[in-house]
Amino acid sequence: MKIQVLVASMNQTDHSLLDKMNIQSDVIVGNQCDRNEVEDFDYKGHSARYLSFNERGVGLNRNNALMRATGDICLLADDDMVFEDNYPQIVTDAFNKHKNADVIIFNLHEPVQKRFVIKEDSRVGRSNYLRYGAARVAFKLSSVKGNAIYFNECFGGGTEYPHGEDNIFLTDCLNKGLKIYAVPQYIATLTEERESTWNAGYDEKYLIGQGHLYRAISRRWWKLLCLQDAVRFAKKRYNMSWSKAYKIMAKGQ
Repeated sequence: MKIQVLVASMNQTDHSLLDKMNIQSDVIVGNQCDRNEVEDFDYKGHSARYLSFNERGVGLNRNNALMRATGDICLLADDDMVFEDNYPQIVTDAFNKHKNADVIIFNLHEPVQKRFVIKEDSRVGRSNYLRYGAARVAFKLSSVKGNAIYFNECFGGGTEYPHGEDNIFLTDCLNKGLKIYAVPQYIATLTEERESTWNAGYDEKYLIGQGHLYRAISRRWWKLLCLQDAVRFAKKRYNMSWSKAYKIMAKGQ
């Protein structure tokens, strides 16, 4: 079972990122920068490729790597992650345990825990998949490509709607009938050493983007999704009334 990491990055000028991330498998680095260049080389006995393109948008960046991927299992990553020493075996073991899984979501260590922590093996469905981001997701390449699943290039850092491309990706996986599992194993540490390219806080731009995201997820239920988001997070995340948060999100139409 060949593991391949697909890294979304920017402005890399050399190959030192691979050491920094503790890469121990095949890897493709999507490097959005100011030049156009493709580099193929051997890295510690593994196949490495840098796709350096003068363009912007994290969905586009992930798609550039995804359409060139060759691994049996692909692992999505950002460039501020440091992988565990045995991550290829951790990923392989998870897919061997859940043989019918198309997608498996893992845990990440963080300096301050912000992401949902998976406590036990469980099936991921429509009631809980929105809690997971891309940089902890592994998938069978044949399942994703065989169902024509790619990232929406209108969402994510560097686009008009600066978040949510990973949510739409998982939505498409569920819509195409792929089986998603969450497991408690940790595969990497998130260093958070770089500033987010999109998250300036939960401001009006974020809320409008959230409305557009929910509409992209479900044309039928998007207003209900906006409403539940507003009711749940208005005070602790948005610092406003739920009705105001909902009205702003509802502009996403």
